[in-house]
Amino acid sequence: MKFHSCAAMFAACLTLPVYAQTAQTVLINGQILSADSKDSRHQAMAIRDSRIVSMGTSQQMKSFIGPETRVVDLKGRTVIPGLIDSHMHAIRAALSYSTEVHWLGVTSINTALEKLKQAAGQAKAGEWLIVAGGWTEEQFKEGRRPTQAEIQQAAPNNPVYVQWMYDWALLNPAGYTALNIQSEADLPGGGKFALDAKGQPTGAVLGGIVALFDKLPKPNFAQKVTGTQKFFKELNRVGVTGVMDPGGFNMSPTEYAPLFNVWRHKDLTVRVNFSYFAQKKDKELEEFKELTQLLPMGLGDEMLRFNGIGERVAFSMYNNDKATPADQEKLYQIARWAADNGLTLTQHWHEDSSVDTLLDVFERVHREFPIDQLRWSIAHLNNGTEATFQRMKKLGVAWAMQDAMYLEGDRVLHRHGEKAAQHMPPINTALKVGVKIGAGTDAHRVADYNPFIALRWMLDGKTASGKPLRATNEIPSRLQALKLYTSGSAWLAHDEKNRGVLEVGKLADLAVLSQDYMRVPLDKMADTHSVLTMVGGTIVHSELQ
Repeated sequence: MKFHSCAAMFAACLTLPVYAQTAQTVLINGQILSADSKDSRHQAMAIRDSRIVSMGTSQQMKSFIGPETRVVDLKGRTVIPGLIDSHMHAIRAALSYSTEVHWLGVTSINTALEKLKQAAGQAKAGEWLIVAGGWTEEQFKEGRRPTQAEIQQAAPNNPVYVQWMYDWALLNPAGYTALNIQSEADLPGGGKFALDAKGQPTGAVLGGIVALFDKLPKPNFAQKVTGTQKFFKELNRVGVTGVMDPGGFNMSPTEYAPLFNVWRHKDLTVRVNFSYFAQKKDKELEEFKELTQLLPMGLGDEMLRFNGIGERVAFSMYNNDKATPADQEKLYQIARWAADNGLTLTQHWHEDSSVDTLLDVFERVHREFPIDQLRWSIAHLNNGTEATFQRMKKLGVAWAMQDAMYLEGDRVLHRHGEKAAQHMPPINTALKVGVKIGAGTDAHRVADYNPFIALRWMLDGKTASGKPLRATNEIPSRLQALKLYTSGSAWLAHDEKNRGVLEVGKLADLAVLSQDYMRVPLDKMADTHSVLTMVGGTIVHSELQ
């Protein structure tokens, strides 16, 4: 009976219309870089129900084409897996994206000031104009920062705030008046006025930048929602389909509401894995316990998922190159609790010279609650060594590596010297050791979100001023760099079974590029963008006719 029943069912299937098994979308005549372990390449792809159902030649995909199938002729264009930024403050950047002036990628002060002037022309008198970062003077042909007189001339009827990294901010007179800052004593966070050679204030502030930024007016809820939608669409334009967000300064729980609003209305076009960044000094553990009672690890869906805690886990161990045993103990208590509860943890750390104080804590926790399956990571660590990576590998601790040195490289060169800079970051050393690596940008306060700037930087080691730093023995191949930005980051997101590689069964997250990633000259790579981006087979950006 069983045999006859199965045979009958099979015969019935044969009588169904042939297009019952067709694809919703078929891509043909392309150069598809699978970015898998075999570096496979294909000409065509069929997509159904958000996933890839077949790959091969354009001729082989004909059987998947039915009356309702969308057929996209790629005309030889390159297709890559959707890029996943392993460390981007995307949620925070999105909140004010629609209300800020952006100098990302601008190559001269004149052009930057023109953007400010255009924004002033569209703004109401008295409305703030804010440049919140993502630029450096090294990207300007003038090789300097703007002056107070220049921003005042560009926007004489508006308060103006221009931030550089977390070290410097420039305000015009109207900005100081609006914030009621009349003397240095009025500056928050211990900030100081920058002085010229004659001892006169330049209009800039040094230090206390986080506290100063927090005094600026915030966008309203509707503007934050609009900014979130626009910023994620902009990420889609440059081929980004996923981000890992480490929270950030000024990111209290209320600041996540606009993101949740967009997600709830199914308008999210980038997959977001977010962790929570401690906001309450000396109360971090209580804060994490309170917030995560209803946020178990992995809560969410394919578009939005909770990914643990960090990158500030404990105030006393954040950017602390002189950590004491007492500082380590505070981190240990939090990390031990996180491990006991199966939470992923990511930790901000810059200097290899002090990373032992961090890894000692991780190893202590590991002896009680193994962490090698929890996918903990260290972010930044541009001067990591082979010995450090060996310790990380034994613990299963990954490396979230970014291109912050593209904008900061000249400062790093001054601080560490040319010989050290040749190995910063040591990408090939880490690959040789076998530590897991996810690539990203750390945008947008201290870096540009454009992944093709980051990929170019990984491949040529040049700063924004064009100065080559990294030696060739630490420069990966183009495919290796791409994999760090795709499957490497997917692993950090606990999602390598679903994305990061273009192969049958995986989610159809992909970008069709404006240039051939494998052949475009490196000095032109940053001009690359996506002409068609898909997230789960849904088109979220298209420039194709």
